[in-house]
This record gives sequence, C-alpha cells and structure tokens, in this order.
Amino acid sequence: MRTVLFLSVNPFETRVALVENTRLVSYQAERHRASSVVGNLYKGRVTRVLPGMQAAFVDIGLYRNAFLYVREAGGTLDDFTDIFLAGDSEGLSLDPSGSDISDLLRLGQEVLVQVVKDPIGTKGARLTTHVSLPGRFLVYLPNVRQIGVSRRITQADERQRLKEIVEGFGAPGGWIVRTAGEDRGPEELAADRDYLGQLWQRIQTAGDTARAPSLVHRELSPVLRAVRDTYTHAVAEVWIDDEESFQEVLDFLEQTEPALVERVKLYRQATDLMSSFGIDGELEKALRPKVWLKSGGYLVINQTEALVTIDVNTGKFVGTLSLEETVFTLNLEASGEIVRQLRLRDLGGIIVIDFIDMEDPAHRRQVYDALAQELLRDPARTQLLPMSEIGLVQLTRKRTRPSLERTLSRECPYCQGSGRIKALPTICLEIRRELLAGAAADPGQQVSLTVHPAVSHYLQGPFRELLRELEDIHGLRIILCENPLFHEEQFQVSE
Repeated sequence: MRTVLFLSVNPFETRVALVENTRLVSYQAERHRASSVVGNLYKGRVTRVLPGMQAAFVDIGLYRNAFLYVREAGGTLDDFTDIFLAGDSEGLSLDPSGSDISDLLRLGQEVLVQVVKDPIGTKGARLTTHVSLPGRFLVYLPNVRQIGVSRRITQADERQRLKEIVEGFGAPGGWIVRTAGEDRGPEELAADRDYLGQLWQRIQTAGDTARAPSLVHRELSPVLRAVRDTYTHAVAEVWIDDEESFQEVLDFLEQTEPALVERVKLYRQATDLMSSFGIDGELEKALRPKVWLKSGGYLVINQTEALVTIDVNTGKFVGTLSLEETVFTLNLEASGEIVRQLRLRDLGGIIVIDFIDMEDPAHRRQVYDALAQELLRDPARTQLLPMSEIGLVQLTRKRTRPSLERTLSRECPYCQGSGRIKALPTICLEIRRELLAGAAADPGQQVSLTVHPAVSHYLQGPFRELLRELEDIHGLRIILCENPLFHEEQFQVSE
C-alpha cells in the first residue's frame, strides 16, 4: 500500500489529506479563525455543578462553557482511548463507581483541564482532568500509572519488548507507546520520555501562576500535529506547498526522526496542491449522500443529529450466479468502502449500517468479519455490535471534532436543514386558501399576488385551473406578479 500525506497551508486555513493507493481516506481542514482546541490545556473555573448529571460546567475562556463528566474529573483512569487520541492504546475500561461530582468539584474551584472534544453545534467542549501529552513515539499520562502499547502493534514479542522498556522508565505517571514507536530502540523512547517530562514541568509551572480562565498549553500547529500523529515509515511521501511550513517540518523531523526527512517534498507549482492531486474532486464526492461502488452498487449516507445511517443498495450490479451470491459479493465490497467513508467524512457517534439481506448465516459472518477487519485500520476508536438477522450492524465511533460535512458546509437557509421544501401544488393550495379567506370578507375584490417565478409558472401552466376557479367561481380579480428574490414557499397578497 502506497500512502502519501499532503499538507496545504495558506493565511486562512491548513488542509491535511491522507491518500492510500491513490484514494483519499482522511481529510481535515482547520480554519485559522476557528482552529481546533483539542489537546489544549486550560486553567478553568467551575461555574456549575450538576449532581443529577454527574457533571460540571467549566469556564475555560471560550465563548461557551465546557463540560466535564465525573468519570473524567477524578478516580482512576484505565481507558486512555476514552479521553484522547482514540485508538492509540489498548482498550481497557474506566469504572467511576463510588465517585460523586459534588465530592470532586465545587462552585468556583480552579482546575487544570484538557480539551478532548471540540465544541460541536450547541454543545461546548468536552474536558478531562486526566492530562495526556503526545510525543512522537510515546504519550505521557502524568496523573496516572498506566502502561500500554498501541493496538496497531500486533506482534506479541514487539509489544512485550516495548512494555519492558517503558516499565523501566521509573518516571512518575503512565506511558503509552504509539504506533510510530514500533521497532524503536530504548534511546529513542527515552529521548521522547525526557522531552515530555520537561513539557509537563513547564505546564505545571504555568498552571500554578496562571489566573483562571486562561490557556496554559497550546497543542502543536495543524501541520506539526499531522506530521507527529500521521507521518510514519508507512508513509512514502509528504508534500507541502508552503516554504515556511516545509522548513518547520524539516526542523521538527531533524530533532525527532531524521531518517524521514528525505521523504518530505516542497510543492513549487503555481497550481493548487490539492487540486493537482485530485483531492478536491474527491471532497466534492464526499459531500454527496450517494457513494458509487466499482461494481455498480452504491451507498446512501445520511447524517442526522441522533445517528448516521448507511444503506447498501444493488444499483446497477446484477451479479452472475444467484441472488444470494450477488448480495454477498456486494456487501463484501461495501464493507471496505463504508470504513473509508467513515474516516474520510469523520463520522462519529452511533452509526447504523443496513446491509442487503443475506439468507446464509455464513455470508453474514463473513461480511461482519470483513467490516471488523477494515475497522482495525481506522485510527478512531470503534465498538462494533453483532449483525442482526436482517443485516443491520450498529457501531459507535469516537468523535472529537465536527464531521467533514459540518466543517465544509452549512445548513441550507432555504430548507433549514430538512433537505426538502414544499411541493409546488402544496404552495398553490395554500395560496388558494388564503385568497378564499380574503374573498369571504370582501367578495369581488382585486388582489395582487406576488410569488416566486417557479410558482407563477406552475399557476399559469399545470395548475391554471386554480386561478380560473378563483376568478370565475369566487369572483376574485387576480394580478399575478413574480419576485425571483422570494423563497419558493413565500407569497404575498395585497389589495
């Protein structure tokens, strides 16, 4: 598999794209006026404690108070994936039993917190007091004693070797070996340990002197964050179109991993980097609900407030042997594309996949196993439930930032996000009811009716009998006017 990382930087935004075998699998755009705060550390002040929800609101200086759950405010941390950089550690669980939010926090208390989820919609940022500091090869957990290794490192001997190295650190706190730490020697891991330990000391000093609410530590820039978290030996090339960012990446790698410097390339063409490599075209497709498969089948992806639904359809694919084999083949193909779309669109929360019904239980197991295998390549933490007899699969995927759709688009002011508007006959019949109400009070009056051009054409074409009825039977004299600035559902009646 050939993997290429693209970094496009301009004064207004930073764009990060990851391409595997010429196909876009991940994309993030960070506008500089609305940059992500995930990973930032703040000294905040508790503004409200909610025993009924076992949570608290904390003022960290953002436009909306942030939210801190009891399980992220105290007790013992066992599940690193629940709080930061999901999917880069072993899956354990946190049991906050016995902890009460009122025992941990009080109104007006100052607390050092880290953002684990950006504000999304009407919800404020999600916080944790379990600080985690990611480095190139390690993640430092200064407040807990936890040793772990990325689940992407699968060889048992390598996992054991890495555990023995970090267990010998002797430094306070916990350590997670990241995927990039695979095959690293003790000296490289120790250097990362020393850097993170010094960083934590600086954060503690800043936190002790800061006044709440205030920013204590800012995460790396989007460019360096992408290089730190994504650029491993599995990445063949890194393209950057900004000289300053290019030099920044080179300096970063010279200190952390000089062997990767030669793969970083500066894009010097006048054309846009993302357009030149076909990434912008892929993004246009990623904003559409329908995704075509190579076989001719397709997916329909709908994102709602409560959950994401993905429907698999046969489309143009008719198969060759039997209906069962046709459906099985298409579902297998769809499982890989579904995971790609989850990563590309950055979909999170509850996700329901409606595979085409399969009669053979063995086929259902194979499709489920294929989906589970594909999810192992997803950096985000997922939980997969068994497939039902009718082909439904439920899963949850960790969400830390708005989806691609929420980032690149906005709610339609025309339909207010519903995706639909009233049909032309519906609008015409509403006009009829309002005109008849006026005619009852003043028979034979002359009225001016102003509508959108589409409604006007419909009233003078397919629905012309409506105007004829109002004039011939109800005695109205109607002057029809058009206003292209009107919403299609908008109309105005005046004498």
